Amino acid sequence: MPTIGVAIAIPEPWAGVLQQHRAAFGDQAADAIPTHITLVPPTEVTVQQSELERHLCDVAGQHAAFWLRLRGTATFRPVSPVVFVAVTEGISACELLSEAARNGALRQQLEFPYHPHVTVAHHLDDAALDQAFETLRDFEAAFEVVDFHLYIHGDDGVWRRVRTFRLSAPPD
Repeated sequence: MPTIGVAIAIPEPWAGVLQQHRAAFGDQAADAIPTHITLVPPTEVTVQQSELERHLCDVAGQHAAFWLRLRGTATFRPVSPVVFVAVTEGISACELLSEAARNGALRQQLEFPYHPHVTVAHHLDDAALDQAFETLRDFEAAFEVVDFHLYIHGDDGVWRRVRTFRLSAPPD
């Protein structure tokens, strides 16, 4: 069974900047995981890819493009050893998109409540997590989200984008 994920890709130049920082903090996954905001976490799928893509096309057709702002850092510690860049605008749009994507062919319950974010350090020691938190505390980016992507986790551990879904509902 393939493992898939659905996510909003962070555009350049911010994606590259955040990925370079993630690698510098010592996160071994930096080169295998594109910089993103998760909509559907890693999920083993049993449905055909065509059914999965139909579902995600439907989701994209029901949601409009929206503005997203990233600002500063936060952490899930002590629950999880993660430092992330916070989403400060576009949170509700991410929540609605994630909820819609996690229904139908991808119906699932999350282990933790959905919280849109961009991971910049994961499973590192406290000193590295503290460094990530401090280094990116003034980070800021804003962009329009016009699509999301289906990723497949390769046998080599790398997440690869396999399809893009354009948000196409008219704005409110």
